[in-house]
Amino acid sequence: MSRARAYLDHNATAPVRPAVAEAVARALMLPGNPSSIHQEGRAARAALESARGQVSALVGARPAQVVFTSGGTEAANAVLSGALGRRGQPKPTRLLHSATEHPCVAAGHRFPEGAVEQLPVTPDGVIDLAVLERRLSALANESLLISVHAANNETGAVQPLADIVALARAHGSALVHSDAVQAVGKIALDMGALGLDALTLSGHKFAAPKGVGAMILADDVAMDDAFLRGGGQERRQRCGTECLPAIVGMGEAARLAGEALDREAARLSGLRDRIETGLLTQAPDAVVFAAGAVRLPNTLSFAVPGLDAPAALIALDLAGVAVSSGSACSSGKVARSATLTAMGVDPRLAGGALRVSLGWNTVDEDASCFLDAFERVLQPLYKRRGCAA
Repeated sequence: MSRARAYLDHNATAPVRPAVAEAVARALMLPGNPSSIHQEGRAARAALESARGQVSALVGARPAQVVFTSGGTEAANAVLSGALGRRGQPKPTRLLHSATEHPCVAAGHRFPEGAVEQLPVTPDGVIDLAVLERRLSALANESLLISVHAANNETGAVQPLADIVALARAHGSALVHSDAVQAVGKIALDMGALGLDALTLSGHKFAAPKGVGAMILADDVAMDDAFLRGGGQERRQRCGTECLPAIVGMGEAARLAGEALDREAARLSGLRDRIETGLLTQAPDAVVFAAGAVRLPNTLSFAVPGLDAPAALIALDLAGVAVSSGSACSSGKVARSATLTAMGVDPRLAGGALRVSLGWNTVDEDASCFLDAFERVLQPLYKRRGCAA
């Protein structure tokens, strides 16, 4: 039987895996509060700590380093609130971040105006390491926090985190945070090996329920003031009774993603490349963004000159294909992509940007469905140009 629709918007949110939904349902039936000491409370605590271990294993951390939050935005806002610091050292007074950060970093920090610097990226969307090194040298006497995402949500460009950490260490004791929301569960990430001070993630990007995430802090850093104050949960780093069903679901999703990480990366990159090749055959003048960078295996961002993104999205949706024009957090808005602007993309071309993002339930038929539908979307454009699509 033919699939009714092709869902190719996993970077916005990944459909929950059946095994994850089952784990959530079981956790919903646990009556206890994880902070209670009776038998029911201990059962809830055991489920919570099991999930903590599963999440930590996916990112190369220890369970005690994981602090659960309501999602990636809260986690990033907390890390960038000004309360995070290395033990025994002054808190950061200046924030450096790349020009292609998600709004939860670019607009979610609590640093005062004048204490924030945006670092440029290359035309492929990768942070300019030479500029970073110059700024670190110039600010050697200041306490710094550097925030660079692990991979861009729109283009899939993967950032050189190891190089960024090495530069930070060579020029003092700057803290390094990475918004790894788009990378976790798609590519291998080892927080300890990378030497990151903080990493934040969101469960629904790797097939967990929406509304759960985590901040993961290195052993020698801590929040001196909880972002949410209350009863002291999560080692007083994030207070409030934990959403146990969502956390258990994220743990199960992390386990499944970790077990299939290399295999899925190879499978999805093959599907992504097939779509990209087909696209460029249909539209030889199409531009693939971040084509020269290392990209997430599941992400393809492109534009065809003259093609209007909103109109193409509607046409594809009517044809049974769900894709995006960029960040889901900007859906409903007609606005220029900050990422593509930072990359120097012509505004007219950026206005036609589309993103295809694949995931655990994407199959060959979905790729074919997209290519068939997109060929039809192109026909009016090429007809106006007086040539065949």
